[in-house]
Amino acid sequence: MNTALLQDSLDGKRLVVIGAGSHIGRTLARTASAAGAELVLAGPDADKLAATADALPGPRAARIQQTDLTDEDSIAALAEAAGPIDHLVSTAAVPANGPVSDLVLADVQQAFAAKVFGPLLLAKHLAGRMNEGGSLTFFSGVAAWRPVPERVVMATTNGALSFLVEALAVELAPLRVNAVSPGIIDSGAWDRLGEDKDAFLRGVAGRNPARRTGTPDDVVRAVLYAIANPFVTGTVLHVDGGARLV
Repeated sequence: MNTALLQDSLDGKRLVVIGAGSHIGRTLARTASAAGAELVLAGPDADKLAATADALPGPRAARIQQTDLTDEDSIAALAEAAGPIDHLVSTAAVPANGPVSDLVLADVQQAFAAKVFGPLLLAKHLAGRMNEGGSLTFFSGVAAWRPVPERVVMATTNGALSFLVEALAVELAPLRVNAVSPGIIDSGAWDRLGEDKDAFLRGVAGRNPARRTGTPDDVVRAVLYAIANPFVTGTVLHVDGGARLV
């Protein structure tokens, strides 16, 4: 990805990436590092965070902080370890899919912790440490606008997050708070379909107005836009190829 336009917004800035062990989080970390950002990589799996850190192209070594969004003490520890920061991005998600009749409360609570309670607590503990011009960017998802059976929790948590960013944008102003809402992204998550993956993605592409599926770079471009544009706040950036419309 061309990072020339990102230099002013990221060079020398400290960026916290939560979910940096995921494919999209790793792509974001690589792109931001190449643009000169100083990174704090956070997430539940220390080994995945280390793998992301080892692959960074930038001149600065990344900090690693194992973080559990279901645990407020863990979030407070992240805030202490990160110190003053410029931007925070959380890609965190914990699915709790299945028919309503089969849902397990503990799984539902985990899903809300990743998408709603966690972002709220991140704002509580890190917003006061942000430098002027800072921003928080969270991940919603297309399921909130186009619900399907057996994705009730996913639709609800993603929808709740979209309202949370609006409320936080007002309360935390002039800090900016936004969300990115991906659609079907070929990030590796669909590899579990095996031989059926290609047919599934072709079907998605055929239905989307954009006539293709998304890539991690598509999502990262939206995140970097949310970080860089000082006049965007309280907004959900849809990166779904128009899937929510059809």
